[in-house]
Amino acid sequence: MSAGSTQPGNPRVVAAQLLRQLAAGRSISDLLERGLNEVAPRDRGLVKEFCFGVARWRPRLEKIAGELLSKPIKPKEGEVQALILLGLYQLIYMRVAPHAAVAETVEAARLLGKNWAVGLINALLRRFQRERDALLARADADPQGRYAVPGWLLKRLRNDWPRDWESILQAANSHPPMSLRVNLARTSREQYLAQLTAAGMAASPIPHVSAGLQLEQPVDAEALPGFAEGLVSVQDGGAQLAAGLLDLRDGQQVLDACAAPGGKSGHILESAAVELTAMDLDRRRLKRVQQNLDRLGVTATVVQGDSAKPQGAWAERQYDRILLDVPCSATGVIRRHPDIKLLRRAADIPALVKTQGQILRAVWPLLKPGGRLLYATCSLLSDENEGQVGRFLAQAPDARERALEADWGRTRKVGRQTLPGEATMDGFYYACLEKTGQP
Repeated sequence: MSAGSTQPGNPRVVAAQLLRQLAAGRSISDLLERGLNEVAPRDRGLVKEFCFGVARWRPRLEKIAGELLSKPIKPKEGEVQALILLGLYQLIYMRVAPHAAVAETVEAARLLGKNWAVGLINALLRRFQRERDALLARADADPQGRYAVPGWLLKRLRNDWPRDWESILQAANSHPPMSLRVNLARTSREQYLAQLTAAGMAASPIPHVSAGLQLEQPVDAEALPGFAEGLVSVQDGGAQLAAGLLDLRDGQQVLDACAAPGGKSGHILESAAVELTAMDLDRRRLKRVQQNLDRLGVTATVVQGDSAKPQGAWAERQYDRILLDVPCSATGVIRRHPDIKLLRRAADIPALVKTQGQILRAVWPLLKPGGRLLYATCSLLSDENEGQVGRFLAQAPDARERALEADWGRTRKVGRQTLPGEATMDGFYYACLEKTGQP
């Protein structure tokens, strides 16, 4: 935050500054890590709502703002642009009294020292109130405006999911549930559900995953019964499918080749007494992996490395099971990370596809004959998913698909895909490959 130019603690001021940085390419999660310290604890939830909400609906809000402005806001005035979008977000999507939304947003402009914009923001928001129905109708007439999605992603989803793209985008704009994974090595789902009930936290089982629960109302993770002791973790139901698909057995050598932040690593170790190597390229994010494992009370060999260029002791072994949760577009988890719509570009996809292919080819030799590799993404795009695995199978004579017979998700040409919102899950893709030959 810039010193001397703002009133510390004003939630709309802080949100505008964070949204300006988001527009410049920073992620919400990184921004909030520091930004929330600028406001009083009682206002942190409000700042998060402002930031996530504007990010979720930004393409729609920008379309409406564009009709209300006689000329675009200059790029250097990113905080003013953010306040306009924030004001519109409050008027359309929040239960803030309209007069308060306008007055507080105008006041935030004053506090930011943007006196020239005070009258502009006031007039724009009041005009929106007068012309609300017509402006929203015009936004709805364009799919990009209706679903708040960039054009490139809309085109991709229509092509890959011609029957489902609308429901996918509707789910992407919804608030995600808080999903939990019970540590079945320490307790049962039923026993933990009873603990939640006793703590006044209503929850229900997530279909298709034996450890999954969904809370009716989100809470801070630290408030969950037994969280600090490792009885439960926060993890989407779709992500919880991975450990079961690996078909783990005690004593196996397992590689989690793109492990950060460690949720799936923890689940693997809760599921069987295996020897796990948790590897990731990002040394900083590996600290998060270790923290997660420590909280769960489990151990693994945590190592920094490049799965596209295996080197070192971890790369000189062979494994019974490999989890390959590759870097991807993350288009399946937009409802949890709405800034993906703003940060990701169409030009990013070919580079991601190339990297995924490099990783898959580089890690395959580390799998024992007879072993199983689970390829995973949180993407909805076929080039990253069944297209990627299909190309690999066509080039690897010692690889074969092990079909995933399941009652969750959608069958693809190779593998299976969950779609956002279905069975409360996010969008995940899984394909299981076996190496031919005897171990």
